[in-house]
Amino acid sequence: MHADLLAPLDLAFWNIESDLHPMHLGALGVFSAHSPTAGAHAADLLAARAAAVPGLRMRIRDVWQPLAFGGAAREAAPDFDPLDHVRLHAPTDDFHAVAGRLMQRPLERGRPPWEAHVLPGQDGVSFAVLFKFHHALADGLRALKLAAGVLDPLDLPERAPRPIEPPRTLPALPDVRKVPELVRGALSDVGRALDIGASVALSALGVSSSAALRSTPTGTRSIAGVDLDIDDVHRVRKAVGGTVNDVLIAVVAGALRRWLEERGTPTEGVAPRALIPVSKRRPRTVAPQGNRLSGYLIRLPVDNPDPLARLDRVRTAMVRNKDAGPNRGAGAVALLADHVPALGHRLGGPLVGQAARLWFDILVTSVPLPGLGLRLGGHPLTAVYPLAPLAPGQSLAVAISTYRNQVHYGLVADAAAVPDLDVLARAVTDEVDSLIEVCDP
Repeated sequence: MHADLLAPLDLAFWNIESDLHPMHLGALGVFSAHSPTAGAHAADLLAARAAAVPGLRMRIRDVWQPLAFGGAAREAAPDFDPLDHVRLHAPTDDFHAVAGRLMQRPLERGRPPWEAHVLPGQDGVSFAVLFKFHHALADGLRALKLAAGVLDPLDLPERAPRPIEPPRTLPALPDVRKVPELVRGALSDVGRALDIGASVALSALGVSSSAALRSTPTGTRSIAGVDLDIDDVHRVRKAVGGTVNDVLIAVVAGALRRWLEERGTPTEGVAPRALIPVSKRRPRTVAPQGNRLSGYLIRLPVDNPDPLARLDRVRTAMVRNKDAGPNRGAGAVALLADHVPALGHRLGGPLVGQAARLWFDILVTSVPLPGLGLRLGGHPLTAVYPLAPLAPGQSLAVAISTYRNQVHYGLVADAAAVPDLDVLARAVTDEVDSLIEVCDP
């Protein structure tokens, strides 16, 4: 049976998981429905189509062979049954509340680590699907490809075939003629590791976070979604410069300030470190295997009361990060996973997970979505809220997607630490309104 080894970062995600901090990502898609039975029909379609998507048949098993001792590999599950993964729930009038409870449940590790939960709406004119994928099975881009495989096919023009990335197999012994080159590469890697380590240490100096962004893990989850008009975001961008992503990150900073102020929490000197993931996957591959992530680390200017000044500080920080590139700086810690042996990931996984709070305070990630309208059983997808994993010791994570002229924020929180997630969601909308007000002539 064919199997391919997990990439080092995938192996890290697989090993840092715990019951209180499952390492799956998700997406809550909301569809308009033509009838009250649309949800049940959608569940049947998902189960039928999942059997034909090879990536959804892949389970993860441990590897104890000498050259990959302590590693793990993907392989096709011989007893794969889509009905174990697709579930139809009772009708609900609150998709986010149900999805939050479902997100806190870890995926079953003995079978392909994904689930699709269909949530019919009590109104009879909508339903939602919560997709869950373990981060070791798929990153945001790969998860999107897998989910697209069970949605209605798009009528697209044919493209030339793209090269397929070969699977990771057991490493061969190095050619002795390449030893000098390997030594130079190792020295370069050591230098980069020292540079990244020093950047992480410096990032923790001088500016504080807020206790509201840290929590004792409870394993509970709540989620909230926010919808913005992309035209409003472009209005701000055109008025002040920068990128759409700069505006969306600055909105997070302003929303956090509003949320803390409503809690009565001081914001003076508060500038939490936000990790902005950056994909380093090679483009134009048909079957990309393994997460290839770096990141930018910026301090969110929560302490600044001026919306435009906050946006300017975010834009300046992002320009500085992009000039340095994704291979340097405190945000590039994930790249070091490539240089840790498999057994090291297995033994050190729990410690690495707990160290996340020393690295960053909040995750702010963007998930690209196709501009074309997606459907399931003929029912159009009207909104999609990406949901990121929550790192140990952290109470909030933010994921952002843009779909058909709308921006969707997916907020994930430790439900016990953040019982007022609805306040933060409202603050996102208020911050955009504030930016528009100060940008209009």
